[in-house]
Amino acid sequence: MKTIYIITGANGFLGNNLVRELMKNPDNEVRALVSSAQRADALQGLNCQLFVGDITKPESLAEIFTVPKDSIVYVIHCAAIVYIKSKPNPMVYQVNVLGTKNIVVKVLEIGAKLVYVNSVHAIPELPKGRVITEINDFDPDKVEGEYAKSKAEAARYVLEMVKTKGLDACIVHPSGIIGPHDYKISHLTQLIMDTANGHLRAGVRGGYDFVDVRDVVAGILAACTKGKAGECYILSGHYVTIPELLHMITSAADKKPITTFLPLWFAKITAPLSEAYYNIKKQPPLYTKYSLYTLQSNANFSYAKAETELGYHPRALQETITDTVKWLRTAGKI
Repeated sequence: MKTIYIITGANGFLGNNLVRELMKNPDNEVRALVSSAQRADALQGLNCQLFVGDITKPESLAEIFTVPKDSIVYVIHCAAIVYIKSKPNPMVYQVNVLGTKNIVVKVLEIGAKLVYVNSVHAIPELPKGRVITEINDFDPDKVEGEYAKSKAEAARYVLEMVKTKGLDACIVHPSGIIGPHDYKISHLTQLIMDTANGHLRAGVRGGYDFVDVRDVVAGILAACTKGKAGECYILSGHYVTIPELLHMITSAADKKPITTFLPLWFAKITAPLSEAYYNIKKQPPLYTKYSLYTLQSNANFSYAKAETELGYHPRALQETITDTVKWLRTAGKI
């Protein structure tokens, strides 16, 4: 019996790392959904099947979801807009909510199993000092930010379809993903690049939970076979302060440590200037009003459930940073 993996957002950071891991087993049939064949640079050299489609346009998904009746099919829905800017973006809702609904319809049509990649941002924050664990009652009104609200609404819909339509689906919630093969350069990879290149002169206080993209991949693939319908799994890593993170980067890149750290009140005042500056450069902003809010939030996430049920365990963060710096050097970014 053939095993087919359908990956949405396959050219993205998480998506291309998933494809890379799946292609290590020649028995897997890997179907990669991309927005255009010309924009599949992250998948170059990988022997996967490319399908062009748009999750906001259901008619474009027919081909990739045409599968033999005797196949075992896992749909890993990674496609999303991760958005931290202040200006509202209607595409966030279109992709993250309506796009997810379209994927669910297709999954139900072919009787596949869905692993939906959500985010820890969809889980309401608890007071400092309390441990944040999985929930099953998502509410957009209980989280902050356009991105988080869209993810909460989509998660609520997926769980509703499990209860009412018999959808075989589980949800994974990664924290801040970092690691190699980030061809689109997310804001976290931009931070590593700027720090390693000596362009960052000062940092900010605060901290967050960061996880290696390869560990998230392992957690997702374990969820394909071990994840239970209607269950959610936090795939977090390790909490570090921004000064600690920058020290890891400068150490891996053999650069002088950053010793100047701005108070958060000052960073909040200058956040609009930062967004404007990086918009001009057409690069992800290093910090915005929302990202600064995140750095002050309770990021005490527990991956105990994923560890117990999926065998999930994240590697040391310094290893992640070292490998990311090496990859960026190889890619000519440092």
